[in-house]
Amino acid sequence: MSRKLRHVLSLDDFEHAARRHLPKPIFGYIAGAVENGATLRENRGVFDEIGFIPRNVTDVSQRSTALSLFGHEYAAPFGIAPMGISALSAYRGDLVQASAASAANVPMIMSGSSLIRMEEVAARCPDTWFQAYLPGEPARMAALISRVAASGFKTLVVTVDSQILANREHNIRAGFSTPLRPSLRLCWEGVSHPRWLVGTALRTLLRHGMPHFENNYAQRGAPILARNVARDFGGRDHLTWAHVRQVRQQWPGRLIVKGVMCAQDALLARDAGADGIVVSNHGGRQLDTTVSPLRVLPGIVAAVGAMPVMIDSGFRRGTDVLKALALGAAFVFIGRPFNYAAAIAGEPGVRHAIDLLASEVHRNMGMLGLNRLSDISPEKLMRMAGAKPPDMPV
Repeated sequence: MSRKLRHVLSLDDFEHAARRHLPKPIFGYIAGAVENGATLRENRGVFDEIGFIPRNVTDVSQRSTALSLFGHEYAAPFGIAPMGISALSAYRGDLVQASAASAANVPMIMSGSSLIRMEEVAARCPDTWFQAYLPGEPARMAALISRVAASGFKTLVVTVDSQILANREHNIRAGFSTPLRPSLRLCWEGVSHPRWLVGTALRTLLRHGMPHFENNYAQRGAPILARNVARDFGGRDHLTWAHVRQVRQQWPGRLIVKGVMCAQDALLARDAGADGIVVSNHGGRQLDTTVSPLRVLPGIVAAVGAMPVMIDSGFRRGTDVLKALALGAAFVFIGRPFNYAAAIAGEPGVRHAIDLLASEVHRNMGMLGLNRLSDISPEKLMRMAGAKPPDMPV
């Protein structure tokens, strides 16, 4: 293990290291949330409201963290959530995360707002999932779906909670914007973080040229410095479930709908042909004061029956993952920590992050008296003193 990873003992440690390594605007973009950050705090605080009831003196010597999802047995019950512009924080960030996930046998979802062509990631790691923000025009939507299919992806994740651009004041205060605007402040941030400047920014420019938004449409998007780059993220406020049905009619593979936060939308996603959903509030990056996905998870699971219900937003510990599984989640996805891990140590960093979280899940299973993840249930949980989380059968 490299020296830089020797003292990284948890996913939170990656964030502390990344804060020192990355320029403030880049770190602020990853870490930041929307408006007052209430949703971001809610996503973490909800886990403290639920406690475990362990079983002891049971034979857990044969326990396994493996979990099946859509007919594939993954080595752990979690994967890497989609994160935009990862190649700005880590050299070839999307490829680094996809390669580490493939090696560890966990799923990784590539973001439609990435700076590396989807074809390159699919060729290197063909089991990667692809996440799309649907273009506002049906013809462009159809062309994008055709490109994703031709690239070789088998699972398409359609995000439905980003029709309206969020009010991310934190980005502005941190000095980040899309497009990136060259300034003395931005220049100083680069110079004062030489490892990032040489290892990520200059290395990318010299080997691959100016980064572009590569995957929002069927054709290449604008460079990250272009004034018109914001056009690629707008024009979606008229989208309806009819557009999701259009995707289902065209897409030959597995279809996941991400960004569901209520049972009504979960049922509409199922009726539109989705094979699964991800309960998510976009990691606190869209509507502030949204409740945690964990609060609404049990009601959504009950509403949709056998359809796999996955979840993201705020997960950092093995105990967090196990609480979600106990409340009915089929799988958990985690974003920011893997971005930080890639930023400070590349693919070895992401592998280390996966190993840390998998080890926590494995250890905690033993202390809960579990050999299989499928054995966990709400009976393992109890509300902590004073906590009254709504919609939770615990």
